[in-house]
Amino acid sequence: MSRPRIEFVQSQRIPWRPRTLDGARPGVETRLLSEDDESGARSLLVRYPPGVSLPAGALTVDEEFLVLDGELVIGGASYPAMTFAHLPAGHACGDWTSATGAIVLEFFSGTPARAAEPIAWDERRLVLRKSLYDVPYTGNFHPEFPPGAGRKMLYQDPVTRDTTWVLGTMPMRWAERSEVHPTVEEMYLLSGEVHGDRGVMRPGAYFWRPPGVPHGPFGTQTGNLYFFRTKGGLLATTYVEPERPFRWWPAYDAVLPPELEAARGEIPGVATCW
Repeated sequence: MSRPRIEFVQSQRIPWRPRTLDGARPGVETRLLSEDDESGARSLLVRYPPGVSLPAGALTVDEEFLVLDGELVIGGASYPAMTFAHLPAGHACGDWTSATGAIVLEFFSGTPARAAEPIAWDERRLVLRKSLYDVPYTGNFHPEFPPGAGRKMLYQDPVTRDTTWVLGTMPMRWAERSEVHPTVEEMYLLSGEVHGDRGVMRPGAYFWRPPGVPHGPFGTQTGNLYFFRTKGGLLATTYVEPERPFRWWPAYDAVLPPELEAARGEIPGVATCW
């Protein structure tokens, strides 16, 4: 993968731009969060306008998404806010419509394009529709992970073990040590705030972290809800002593690639994540 480290950017500071996503989603606007300049894989917010209607079909790449606001209707099925799906390349969906419009957090495994011919796909890799309200919280944490959190598992690839989940943490919870993972870790903050070694994240905060980068410790006063993805295998954690000890209200100290420098800055007290 050739994505730069992003830690962290408030997505609200990235402008909406009209894009067709290489013809896969004509008529939408996007906020590009990160992109692999070799494979075309990307993470982005997509804004579907009211009345949008896109034809049925399959893509040539995997697509994963979480509806943040509004509602999509795909093949006649409703996808309201907090609905998740993982659609493998080649899986043919019904038409996409939205009467109200929708804002959707989306991830593509490569440059999105509509499939001209059928593509074989593994049914084990399909999550057609999953509401976060229906997914129970579980533990399944490292024994040294500070208590006070729960995980909603959304998807795990049967071959690569890449995983997508939501993490909810309780108010007034913090850690004292940093973490290191052998996988990519990608996060979009859905609610609450996070105090960490790079500043205070608000809803809409996003990071893309390569393997092997120490990070944290983190804490929250309000509690929060994170959307996480890991790429490159099963998530594992090693705890190390932090370069910077945990403290509340740290100054913003982002690590950003040049293309995101214009989005540098905090958004204090923001209540929505788009």
